[in-house]
Amino acid sequence: MEKTVILIIEDEKKLLKTLADFFEINGYRVYTAEDGLKGIEQFMKHRGEIKCVLLDVMLPFASGNEVLKQIRLCSNVPVIMLTAKENVEDQVESFSNGADDYIIKPYSMAIVKMHLEAVLKRFEQGWDILTIGDIRIEVGAQKVYVKDTFIETTPKEFQVIHYFVKNEGLVLTRDQIIASVWGYHYEGDTRTIDTIVKQLRKKLGDAAYIRTVYGVGYCFEGKGNDRKI
Repeated sequence: MEKTVILIIEDEKKLLKTLADFFEINGYRVYTAEDGLKGIEQFMKHRGEIKCVLLDVMLPFASGNEVLKQIRLCSNVPVIMLTAKENVEDQVESFSNGADDYIIKPYSMAIVKMHLEAVLKRFEQGWDILTIGDIRIEVGAQKVYVKDTFIETTPKEFQVIHYFVKNEGLVLTRDQIIASVWGYHYEGDTRTIDTIVKQLRKKLGDAAYIRTVYGVGYCFEGKGNDRKI
């Protein structure tokens, strides 16, 4: 049976070794990194294999949240944050950047394993496939299909349409879209969202209707009733 591959990014060497040894004993294949930049390098090198990332928040060279942002530019692989930072604001930041789970130190190895297995189970059971009308989104592969025809999208276009589909029928403010796709620390122009929406309208054609709510944001309405999430 092929082993599940995980990446652990942790700057405390003793803890990193403990985690790696524990998961290897429990049948996983493990890649490791001791700082944020090496973590990004390891992920990019092995992203076709890695099924889950255990990521410390406080890392040298690039923080855990910066690493998470880089991962989300190219992958929706499950990421579990491991951290001593227990403030609600810190948790909100990580979840806004795309984290799937958040475990506060100190923790037991068994608890980490339970969280990892639960996240993998959700992901592998098809939670990464969304359909609404003629649109199908394969989250893990970051692919969008209209009537089974593949539609080429940029990473940001994918993240925006993914967010729209998950919130179909709701009026979404530009601030909400920015927080979900770019993170709360985004300092760019909100007109970037308008540009992406224009591109999505062109690519999706009649398969979806992205309604402009003037002075507020957008509301996504899929064509068809067979919605499954």
